Amino acid sequence: MNVLRLAPGMGRRLLVAVAAGAAAELAAVGLIGAAAWLITRAAQQPSLAALSVAIVAVRAFATTRGLFRYGERLAGHEVALRAQASARERLYEALVPAGPLGRRGADLLSRMVDDTDAVQDLLVRCLLPAAAAAVTAAAAIAVGAFLLPAAALVLLAGLLVAGVVLPACTAAAARRRSTRLAPARAELAAGVADLVHGAADLAAYGATERALEAAARADARLAALERRQTRANAAALALGTLVQGLTVAAIVLVAQAAGIGQVATAVLALTALVSFEPVLPLAAAGERLAGVMAALRRLREIRATPPAVPGPATPAAPPEGPLTVRVDDLVVRHDPALPPALDGVSLTLPPGRRVAVVGPSGAGKSTLLSALMRTADIESGSIRLNDVDVRDLAPDDVRARMTGLTQDPYVFRASLRDNLRLAGPDAGQEELADAVRRARLETWVERTGWDTTLGEDGRTVSGGQLQRLALARALLHDPEILLLDEPAESLDEPTADALMADLLDATRGRTTLLVTHRLRGLEQVDEIIVLESGRVTQRGHHDTLTTTPGYYHDLWTSETLTAGTR
Repeated sequence: MNVLRLAPGMGRRLLVAVAAGAAAELAAVGLIGAAAWLITRAAQQPSLAALSVAIVAVRAFATTRGLFRYGERLAGHEVALRAQASARERLYEALVPAGPLGRRGADLLSRMVDDTDAVQDLLVRCLLPAAAAAVTAAAAIAVGAFLLPAAALVLLAGLLVAGVVLPACTAAAARRRSTRLAPARAELAAGVADLVHGAADLAAYGATERALEAAARADARLAALERRQTRANAAALALGTLVQGLTVAAIVLVAQAAGIGQVATAVLALTALVSFEPVLPLAAAGERLAGVMAALRRLREIRATPPAVPGPATPAAPPEGPLTVRVDDLVVRHDPALPPALDGVSLTLPPGRRVAVVGPSGAGKSTLLSALMRTADIESGSIRLNDVDVRDLAPDDVRARMTGLTQDPYVFRASLRDNLRLAGPDAGQEELADAVRRARLETWVERTGWDTTLGEDGRTVSGGQLQRLALARALLHDPEILLLDEPAESLDEPTADALMADLLDATRGRTTLLVTHRLRGLEQVDEIIVLESGRVTQRGHHDTLTTTPGYYHDLWTSETLTAGTR
């Protein structure tokens, strides 16, 4: 794995972190070795001059160890946090244009949080400790080889067991667990999300207890897996500590057998003891490394998801306005095994023209808007902006000129002002106020306040306010071609009528394609297109279609009768 790809531009800082961490561990070894020599030599009562170098060395190692550790933490955590941010950014970039993911939102959230956190652990808990341990072990073995080669061989064997064999065992065990641990976390997250967001429905149908029991079972499965993981880590640490003690004891025995003296024996024993300090955590690092690698594989799965609509390798320059949209024999198919959602649809939308698309549910109305906004791909036919095929343009360039109000607008957990600025990041207060006024939201905004935090999923706003907020966003974004998808969906009749009236007033004189199932007010648009089963079955003006047998006439009659009974 190329670690530098996770933290682009941070190669030097990573080297600084590795060097500082290694220097801190070497200072610890030097401190213990110098202290051991000083204590044992002082017991022989030499002159103070004979101890002066060791005294200075102890002070120097004690001081520099803290400095190096601070430098390692500062540089290492900066690299780790930048790598984590880079991983999340790359994940966002992959999710935005991605096609169907086939995963629940809770699983995606788990990947977004837990798996990107693993990138940080790769550096902080795996790479940096391993580098420091390797340098420290090499230095300790070099000291042992200088004083007593046989002791160096014993130390090498102990360090290999504690620093290589045990981490390899914990990594192998963790790889087996990781195939169950991440799905268990995702399952629990999904259960909790269902309990939180579906609490009202669960209570209404008496299903709360069953949902709680399912979440408790998911929690118990995750807890059991994590307990086994903790026990394995504890066992690895205990074995490492045992190897450390046995190694130090063996070195003392070898040194006594060689008769190298008390001072050299003390230096060898304590140097060996402290050399294990950075090596023992590698068993846990091996376990974590297996989890990190599994997390990175899951992130790669998301990044490998093909985009819903592929962009051209070399995008054409977007056309200049005013823009005319021409749709010719458009065919869009969501599933190769199913009939096309749009089958030969054609329409023209010149500058300033307003066209409404109506039809029963499943007729392909929203699919038409998705194709126009380049979130659904074209099987055959074409969509052109001033004679430039949209497939030759970058999808973002198309959406910058042709976009608008989606069927299910989302309210972010942010202030009202920030929710509006989603569509116009550089908009000033006057522009925000103008968009709010044109969407007929000024009274609500005055009462609520610009800086009031709105809840996620629109839980703090009514249906009508949510749709008007979405309309204000669309007007603030101000695309040349405004697309509106079912703006009055799920609203009560009076609210829907008022919203449609204000919407038609706000879009007067601008190029607009309106998808709706409500016919009142459509006498104001220039053309109405009726879609049924993905095909255009009628087109014309409201006055003509209401007197022509067909879907539009039948729906208009039904709406008129319903209005008359209210």
